[in-house]
Amino acid sequence: MQLTTLRGVYEAQGPFATVYLEARSPAADAEDQLRLRWQDLRSQLADAGTPDEALTALDEALAEATPTEVHAEGRVLVADQTRVVLNEHFDAAQGSGDLAVVGEPPQLGDYVRHRLGSARMLVAIADQQQAVIRRLVVAGDELLASGAEESVEGSSVESVHKPREGALSHKQIQRSADEAAIQNIRDISARVAKIADSWHPDVIVIAGEGQGRRTLHEELPKALQELTVEAEAGGGIPSGHGDEGTEQSLSDELTVIARRVVIQRGKDQTERYGEAHGHGRSAEGAEAIRAAVRLGAVETLLLRQQEKATDEDELLAAAASVGASVGILGTPAQDSVAAILRYEAPVEDVAD
Repeated sequence: MQLTTLRGVYEAQGPFATVYLEARSPAADAEDQLRLRWQDLRSQLADAGTPDEALTALDEALAEATPTEVHAEGRVLVADQTRVVLNEHFDAAQGSGDLAVVGEPPQLGDYVRHRLGSARMLVAIADQQQAVIRRLVVAGDELLASGAEESVEGSSVESVHKPREGALSHKQIQRSADEAAIQNIRDISARVAKIADSWHPDVIVIAGEGQGRRTLHEELPKALQELTVEAEAGGGIPSGHGDEGTEQSLSDELTVIARRVVIQRGKDQTERYGEAHGHGRSAEGAEAIRAAVRLGAVETLLLRQQEKATDEDELLAAAASVGASVGILGTPAQDSVAAILRYEAPVEDVAD
C-alpha cells in the first residue's frame, strides 16, 4: 500500500478528530442505533476540544451515507479543523468498539492494517459476446467496497454461435462465428485493461463460461495476465441467466482468491525484508526507523498484522512524508515494526 494515498490526510491542519465506527450485525433499528452511537462519539470529541466546524463536517459526512450500511460495514473518518479529510469503509470485527480521539497525527494504524488485509479485485464475468465488470475490495469474508457494475458488449455484428452440423457449407459460418467471438473478447479485454490502468487492482479475476473465460485471459496484455486468475463460477451472469446460487458460488470463490492474495502479499514482503536485512538495507524498532526516515531511506514500513507498533501513528505519518509504502511483516520484530531501506543507511549514527 502506497502511503502517498494518505499523505494529504497527514498534511492537513491538525489536531485531528479520528472516528472509528465498528461494523455491527444488521438490525431493524440500525439507523437509530447509529444515531445514538454517533451522538456519544460526538460528545467525546466536543469535550476534547474539537472545533464546531469539524463536528459539523462529520455530521454531514455521516448524514450523506446510508445509515444501515455504515452500521453494518463500519466506517473510519478523520476531520481536520474544518473538514473531513478521510471517509472510508472499516470492517472492524464486532467487539473492538467505537472510537473517537483527538490528536496529532490521526490514528490510522488500525485502518492501514485493515487495508493491508484486503484485496482490490477487478472481476470480469465473461462469455464470448459480453461481460460484466465489477470493482471490489474484499477482506476476509466481507465485501468492503464496490464500484458501479459495468456491462461491456462486443462490437461484432456476427453471431458467435456455430451450426451443429459439420457440412462443408457451414465452414464459412463457423469461421465467422470464431472471428466474431475473438472481436468481442478483444473489446472486453481493452476495457478491462483500461480500468486496470487507472484502478490498480491487486488481482484480476475472470469468471463465466469456459471458452470466453480462457480466451479473455489469453487476450489480456502480458503484464495483466500475470495478475489474472480464472474462477470457475459465474456462468450465465453476463447474459442474465445467472441465479442467486451462481452469485453465491462466485462470491465464495472470490473470498478464497482474496485470502490467497493477502497471504502471498505478506509472504512476499517478509521475504523482501529478509533479503534486505542480509544486505544491510533494513531497520528494526521505532528508534531506528525514525532515524532512517530522517535520512530519507525508508522504502517500505512493515507492521505486524495483529500487533500495534510502538509509536505506530507517528511512524506512519513520517513514512508517508518520504514517499514510503507500507506492508505486513510475518516475523516478530522489535517494537513490532521494521522497515526495508532504499540503501544502506547509518541509522545508528542519527538515532535518538
